[in-house]
Amino acid sequence: MSFDDLSAELELRKQQSLYRSRRTLQTAQQPVVQVDGREFLAFCSNDYLGLANHPEVIKSFQQAANKYGVGGGASHLVNGHSQAHHDLEEALAEFTGRPKVLLFSTGYMANIGAVNALLDKRDAVLQDRLNHASLLDAGLLSGARFQRYLHNDANSLDSKLAKTEARRKLVVTDGVFSMDGDVADLPAISSVCKKHQAWLMVDDAHGFGCLGQQGGGCAEYFSMAEDSLQLLVGTLGKGFGTAGAFVAGSEELIETLVQHARTYIYTTSMPPAVAAATLTSLRLLKQETWRREKLTALIKQFRAGCSELGLTLIDSPTPIQPIMIGESAKAMQISKALEEDGIFIGAIRPPTVPQGSARLRVTLSAAHTEEQVNRLLHALEKVS
Repeated sequence: MSFDDLSAELELRKQQSLYRSRRTLQTAQQPVVQVDGREFLAFCSNDYLGLANHPEVIKSFQQAANKYGVGGGASHLVNGHSQAHHDLEEALAEFTGRPKVLLFSTGYMANIGAVNALLDKRDAVLQDRLNHASLLDAGLLSGARFQRYLHNDANSLDSKLAKTEARRKLVVTDGVFSMDGDVADLPAISSVCKKHQAWLMVDDAHGFGCLGQQGGGCAEYFSMAEDSLQLLVGTLGKGFGTAGAFVAGSEELIETLVQHARTYIYTTSMPPAVAAATLTSLRLLKQETWRREKLTALIKQFRAGCSELGLTLIDSPTPIQPIMIGESAKAMQISKALEEDGIFIGAIRPPTVPQGSARLRVTLSAAHTEEQVNRLLHALEKVS
């Protein structure tokens, strides 16, 4: 049997301006990159603090690779849990103010593993309508009754929780929403969870490093302890500048994940050198507060410039600054025009975002300069 019928579907995606293509990055993550042989000023990386190419992080990776080798070699429960993993888990537990942390190979695996280890068909999982795909998939795969509440709406959540008689109730939300850049109203959501005796799980992939005085993300930003935010998930490939993910919480939670999270049990551990490099990035993230201060200044500069140009932005205090376009074809057209001007920004289209809400997802980094942000604004003025 051939795949001829798939060709028609692929062609339809092209006609609808929804076709996705990979580009080849030929340099490290940094503001000026080379993509497919051409130099661009890039505003589409999640390296928010500029740590992915930091010389101290690179040095730590190299030294650990000399000590531990390249691969993890086995799962954490067989022979793959190195001292570097152990040290990072302890440091992240202290950083998040939680008793224990468990490392996962990716954020997707952390979310799938955590939800499915805790819930089954006797339970209920309620999620924000704009949650990341990994969270939605986790809820659907769990077999629990799956419901979505209105975006960032504690009243909508309250109404749905009041109607469920499930054994366990888990409320799941992003901390910072990856396509809009807005911050979840965690105090209000947590209050509703307490009212209905539900657990709260927050995926703070885009908050760690950027929010809070020490970069502790939404939990620090809202001063939320473990009793008001029971499952805290973070990824290491964004603000931390490395790779992998973690779940932070009580000892009972983490031990339950060790026993039942299939995405933890049945996969090779992350390379120990990545864990060692992350320890260094964690130290830099906490100590070098100027990175967050500079990032905040660049965000204000960009938003003020877009306001002068009459561009529509979502109300976001984070490095994620989407310019709302609407139609996919127009978003692709503007992205291509910017590329011709040496600016690299991806167009985000359905199904990643709702129909009619295609956008340019601009992401800023502490590694950018004021001059580079001004260059982006001048380029946007020409194409808007």
